[in-house]
Amino acid sequence: MAFIEVENLMVSYGDTVAIDEISFTLEAGVIGLIGPNGAGKTTLIRTFLGFIRPVKGKIVISGLTLPKEILKVRAIVGHMPEREVVSPKVTAVSFLVYCGRLVGMSYVDALERSHEVLNYVGLQEARYRPMQTYSTGMLQRVKLAQAILHDPKILILDEPTNGLDPDGRLEMLQLIREISEQRGVTTILSTHLLPDVQNLCSQIVVLKKGKLVFCGSLQSLIESRVNHYEVSVQPPIEPFKEELIKMGINFQELPQDILSLQLPENIQQQEIFHCARRAGTTVRSFVPAGGNLAELFQTKLEKKEGS
Repeated sequence: MAFIEVENLMVSYGDTVAIDEISFTLEAGVIGLIGPNGAGKTTLIRTFLGFIRPVKGKIVISGLTLPKEILKVRAIVGHMPEREVVSPKVTAVSFLVYCGRLVGMSYVDALERSHEVLNYVGLQEARYRPMQTYSTGMLQRVKLAQAILHDPKILILDEPTNGLDPDGRLEMLQLIREISEQRGVTTILSTHLLPDVQNLCSQIVVLKKGKLVFCGSLQSLIESRVNHYEVSVQPPIEPFKEELIKMGINFQELPQDILSLQLPENIQQQEIFHCARRAGTTVRSFVPAGGNLAELFQTKLEKKEGS
């Protein structure tokens, strides 16, 4: 049984459709939620948290159905929002105790747990200072601490490395990895920083304009580049392109007269050289196409745009 199931989900703000009948399933682990601005990422998070009621569709999280069992879902979810949620003149300890009381902890339990998680995220003596004296990195750590205060089963992180310097970003990513791997917390990471996704996530969900572009394992997305090559030939290039079309080989034109192409399973690499020979030219370079997440992400978005 999947850990998260979304079926025909549609969410709108008045006449504006923000999530357009998407369906997907996800297993437990670290999940990357990515897409350009306006893709629907924040709307999907708010729907998971029960802040927005969908127009239609079904959501099941860890066996709990939304919106019917939203209170049970909220009890097992920790949320680190993108925007600041702390009180400037309050200390981190006081803020977390208040958060603990909100989720039903006694004062003693909330105080004990607050010190525990603040130690965990690396705020030692600073926890007693007003949060208006904190750096951006320290405020991000406080937000992470409040998200894990009640020992959630699911963690939703919205731009957790936003505004951090390189060292702070690496430290935050390490904390997220430890929480997921050592504590077994399923984590949804919503971010614009694709290297963070590639560094942490085993599954990704890609949204664009409220529609689902891709959902699956990161490995399967990378493997989708199998049999992708970048080819360049001696001029003229047009006869070579005509031969590729005759063979049913799809290609995209890149700068400097490089062709990005995918070979069908029934066509061997040697056929590229045969095409060049028939076109009266020779192959200058023939290399496997690269596959970093930024390139794959852009390719998926472009295909969705053209479909």
